[in-house]
Amino acid sequence: MPDTFESNDILNKLPKHLKQFIKPQNYEDYSAIDQAVWRYVMRKNVDFLTTVAHGSYLDGLKQTGISIDQIPNMYGMNRILKEIGWAAVAVDGFIPPNAFMEFQAYNVLVIASDIRQLEHIEYTPAPDIIHEGAGHAPIIANPEYAEYLRRFGEIGCKAISSAKDYELYEAVRHLSIIKEAPNSTEEDIILAEQKVEELQQNMGDPSEMALIRNLHWWTVEYGLIGTIENPKIYGAGLLSSIGESAWCMTDAVKKLPYSIEATYKDFDITKPQPQLYVTPDFAHLSLVLEEFANTMALRNGGLSGIEKLIHSKALGTIELSTGLQVSGVFSSVIEHNGKPIYIQTHNETALAYREKELVGHGTKTHKKGFGSPIGKLKGINLAIEDMSPRDLAAYNIYEERTVTLEFEGGIKVSGEIITGKRNLQGKIILVSFKNCTVTHGDTVLFKPKWGIYDMAIGKEIVSAFSGPADLNSFDLITHVPSTQTVHVKKSEKRLELESLYQQVRDYREGKNRTISRTKVLEQLIEKHPTDWLLPVELYELAFKGHEQTLCNSILEHLETIKQHKPEVGKLIDDGLEIINKTIVTQ
Repeated sequence: MPDTFESNDILNKLPKHLKQFIKPQNYEDYSAIDQAVWRYVMRKNVDFLTTVAHGSYLDGLKQTGISIDQIPNMYGMNRILKEIGWAAVAVDGFIPPNAFMEFQAYNVLVIASDIRQLEHIEYTPAPDIIHEGAGHAPIIANPEYAEYLRRFGEIGCKAISSAKDYELYEAVRHLSIIKEAPNSTEEDIILAEQKVEELQQNMGDPSEMALIRNLHWWTVEYGLIGTIENPKIYGAGLLSSIGESAWCMTDAVKKLPYSIEATYKDFDITKPQPQLYVTPDFAHLSLVLEEFANTMALRNGGLSGIEKLIHSKALGTIELSTGLQVSGVFSSVIEHNGKPIYIQTHNETALAYREKELVGHGTKTHKKGFGSPIGKLKGINLAIEDMSPRDLAAYNIYEERTVTLEFEGGIKVSGEIITGKRNLQGKIILVSFKNCTVTHGDTVLFKPKWGIYDMAIGKEIVSAFSGPADLNSFDLITHVPSTQTVHVKKSEKRLELESLYQQVRDYREGKNRTISRTKVLEQLIEKHPTDWLLPVELYELAFKGHEQTLCNSILEHLETIKQHKPEVGKLIDDGLEIINKTIVTQ
């Protein structure tokens, strides 16, 4: 797959299956209106966040090279981010949660490169470059937080999803896209919201991914830090929302001490949050993460771990006590006394040891699935994996001998042993048979005519997690999102408005000082009477230049807009206040 992005040492380490989500930023696609939206949000945010954000935020803005005046260029950001051991890539909106977290595990920040519309300047449910670039990027300059983010990705990408999780992900992605799309109808949005709500009401028991996604939301996205009485903001969703960053500081939003209990608190992506969690410091985040990780199948394995994988209907891995790893889509498990005694996958399966595929045991060998007993032999206290070569010979587990092995729980394996594989410590991890029959009571699990039977060795399942053990065992370049971010063709009127914004931007940056700002205002009043952001930018220039007559004309026009569109009144007032404050202090 050809690279569509400028790579570097950090991005070079990304596996191919993650690179499929990366897209070029296409910086030239940002219009002058987009740049004005970025500038307005950043100026307002930085002005407000100076007093309420964690100190790492403002320091991080400088360290990560994020400008207040223009949308960050991904390539420029990467040249600076590499100094703190991170990188950034552009993606198309929401990507699957496991992939999002796996990027973090590689110290890569995922940035949705689109930017919200002017109509959604305060908040958008769709991930955009304001949320990602202005929210996530600055705070990772804090080493303790950056390590939390990396560790979260490392653990989170192993969380097992349910089959319904992916359906919900697609529904949320679709809702976020059409809410931001300029041509969506109210009916389209209502139907999409109903779909998300319907799925959320019928998810059943929450999966590991659903639970860890809650932790991500209440920390990385909407976290507060400090004391309950005087918290500061560090969550990217709050740092990038000029509406919610102020709202969250009021008594209307309940503040709770952050703990493992947050795992069970769901969230609604489309609405302001009624409560938020406060961590005393960044180190506490890692303590709670480890507490949650201790509940995951990743660390506990067992019957519940294999059952989670079966329920997910997706590619996953179990690791046995010998270190042997079985990766595939698990279809069934036979249990006895609360323990798994036989596991089965269907379709392509691969065996690995320490994340490296065993030679001769890839998906071509096990293309129709893999089944194996788990546990100890009946009536023998010594597990096969703990047997010395002499013990193995004594129990007839030896090349070219025909043997019947009966396991606790009633699984029987009868056949002629061909060979075995050992791990680095000399423990036997796999035994291969020919002419083999495997049964459980009257049920035949494997027949001689099916070929060679490979039996995994392990007295227990010590780990179960999402994805393959060896990333090279499977073709993972398969992601095709059901919906794409909508980019509609711009109307002549829109292009005309963008041109006026560009003229003002060129004037402010000194690229063209011959532009008549009075004429721009006249054209705005005549052809775009409801646009409020460009008059605010014009006012800034007039105020700086002490052009009182032009200032008065602009203020008069802005008052007219506020009368006809009262919903933008606060946005206008805030913009004017920042201008007055900034210029007075200069």
